[in-house]
Amino acid sequence: MSAEKQLEVEVKFLVADLSAFRDRLLAAGGTLQKARVFERNVRFDTPGNDLLKKGELLRLRQDTAVRITYKGEVAETVTSEAKVREELEVGVTDFDTTALIFERLGFAPVQVYEKYRETFVLDGIEIVLDEMPYGNFVELEGEEVAIKMAATDLGLAWSKRVNNNYLGLMADLKRFHQLDFDDLTFANFEGRNIAIADMLPTT
Repeated sequence: MSAEKQLEVEVKFLVADLSAFRDRLLAAGGTLQKARVFERNVRFDTPGNDLLKKGELLRLRQDTAVRITYKGEVAETVTSEAKVREELEVGVTDFDTTALIFERLGFAPVQVYEKYRETFVLDGIEIVLDEMPYGNFVELEGEEVAIKMAATDLGLAWSKRVNNNYLGLMADLKRFHQLDFDDLTFANFEGRNIAIADMLPTT
């Protein structure tokens, strides 16, 4: 049995003032789809990080619900100015039992990352406001042409878009600052004068 690939097309922008952007988004007609919520994600992999080496991700996420997500690289023939990946996601009812199933299958929890997320929709584009331990981001997901139009309308400089994911940025920041931890949690960054803006331009 084969399944058609479900592609995720998105870009993100590092923003200096998330509250001001939220006001701009509402003024442009954005509608709230999901109120601000704390989100905890756990990445699973083999002891040899086989998934990471292949550019794949197996994640268990909990906010108001629990979801399993798989993300994989797409064919090299796909060209885009946005980030494009295969994404498969399904809801489950029990975080701890699902984690145990993963472990029984040979996967172990290898990295935790946290955020606060608020979700909006504008002209068919999903726009999320993410408060990360190392900075605040706006992420747009939808058709690429529509994403570019929405970014322009909302004053987001397309040249400053970020196609790396949050864990990739964490790896870059770890190298940049010689950090001794991998988990992207608020506790790990508390009291540290370290931010992703040390490396990325804001818009």
